[in-house]
Amino acid sequence: MATHWLLLVYRIPREPTAGRVFVWRKLKQLGAIALQDAVWVLPQTPRTQEQFQWLAAEITELKGEAVLWQADQLYATDSEALRRQFIEPIEIEYREILSDLKKKNRDLAALSKRYQETAARDFFASELGRQTRDKLLVAGGG
Repeated sequence: MATHWLLLVYRIPREPTAGRVFVWRKLKQLGAIALQDAVWVLPQTPRTQEQFQWLAAEITELKGEAVLWQADQLYATDSEALRRQFIEPIEIEYREILSDLKKKNRDLAALSKRYQETAARDFFASELGRQTRDKLLVAGGG
């Protein structure tokens, strides 16, 4: 399955460090993967493109430089490796939610919020995500 990618390449001043920390946290929150120090990737969707465009604008406001690229993966030793870097952490989060859902004193509102945050980064529509959603709905937390 061909996946189109968005690459954000940026440079930001070292000082003040708050700008660098802000950008790093935002990239992690979006679920982006670092290919190199300042080269981050997300699967291309209208939502991820908008998010990277906003972040590029914020980087510019921090007196940095940003370039957003659309790319196709033409060759990789392991063509599925990049996809797995997105899928594996998401599935771990879904498993944790499912495990917490089995606990006696579970907080359905908190689990639902965790599910929503995880689902927002589930770019490849994990089957485990669907199962997690269904179990939350049955438990009354969806």
